Amino acid sequence: MNVLDLFFGDLAAFLSQAIIVVIVALMFVISLRLFLDRRKKAYMSMTISLIFVGIQYLSHLYFKINDMETSLTDYILNMLNIISFVLINMGIYQLYNRTNRKQYIFFYGLIVMGFVVSMLHFIVPQLYDGNPHQVRLLQAIGFDLYVFVLIFICFYAIPPYISQQFKYQLALTIYFTYQSVRLVNIYIYDHAQHVLTFAENLLPIIFYFLLFMLLFDRVVELMQAIYNSSITDGLTRLYNRKFFYNRVTQHVQRHLPVYVLFSDIDNFKKLNDTQGHQMGDNVLKQVAQIMKDEAEECGIAGRYGGEEMVVLVSDPSVKMDTFAERIRSRIEKETIVTASIGYSKYKNGLSAEELIKQADEAMYRAKTTGKNKVVKFS
Repeated sequence: MNVLDLFFGDLAAFLSQAIIVVIVALMFVISLRLFLDRRKKAYMSMTISLIFVGIQYLSHLYFKINDMETSLTDYILNMLNIISFVLINMGIYQLYNRTNRKQYIFFYGLIVMGFVVSMLHFIVPQLYDGNPHQVRLLQAIGFDLYVFVLIFICFYAIPPYISQQFKYQLALTIYFTYQSVRLVNIYIYDHAQHVLTFAENLLPIIFYFLLFMLLFDRVVELMQAIYNSSITDGLTRLYNRKFFYNRVTQHVQRHLPVYVLFSDIDNFKKLNDTQGHQMGDNVLKQVAQIMKDEAEECGIAGRYGGEEMVVLVSDPSVKMDTFAERIRSRIEKETIVTASIGYSKYKNGLSAEELIKQADEAMYRAKTTGKNKVVKFS
């Protein structure tokens, strides 16, 4: 075996397709697992598209090994290429968007057009009676040009609706380059240019690797979103009660000198009754943003329940009376409500529950002694 075959010969093409099959198999496992866990159309479409890609490359390997490269096998491989390309791009679109009838018509219409273009495969032999090799090349020209059309359509139509725009467009650019190199190598040099042959074998690997990374990044995004939704409040985006309590517990168990601030929006029920729940939600978001801003560099902020919001201050250099007063003042100036605030400092022997309760009791004293004030637990 010539060493050059590893880069330019039939063995290079075989290795390229084998590597792609492995990448596609990994994508298939990820996509199938997501579909079985979440039962979403996006993962079903991606899984089906990867099945077609796998069939395409396995068929190519099978035809190559068994020396079955004929006009019919060319047609099968070209149609599989178009179907798999459209479906995998539809799957990528669906990873980020719900698909309605209009989008299904668009993507399946592209496949139907592929079948229309494929008619040229059967018309060419009737119109041109020449060298069988030239006839096979002419039969494939319609498929090759249509793939360019698909690349341009996907390049401009899909990126605005997905978050991994650069990576997706880079993948399509690689695929466009691959198609260009392939056509030049076939129609002009008849596979005689080693550099073009090497690029023709390498570029599809890069294309499917980028698609794998795009799918992997989307999985990471979903996992992060699921995790964030499990620890944050849906309305205010502050940490939820369970997460906040666990963080306080962690600090208390390590006997760290932390503070817990407990706040309650004054007359919040009256606000809901007179101005509606939408106004109430807006006020909660405004107060939550103030809490988040102030706690960003010294601790964490959470929503404890209803209109009650809390802050765990873990920075021992913070002057708590000044910190609490700044929050109270900002709420009064920047929103249409005021807040009663209490806070307590950890002392040895206290549990997390007791520390939070002390801050709550301090807030209650602020509430019952005039509201819109800060009270320290004592």
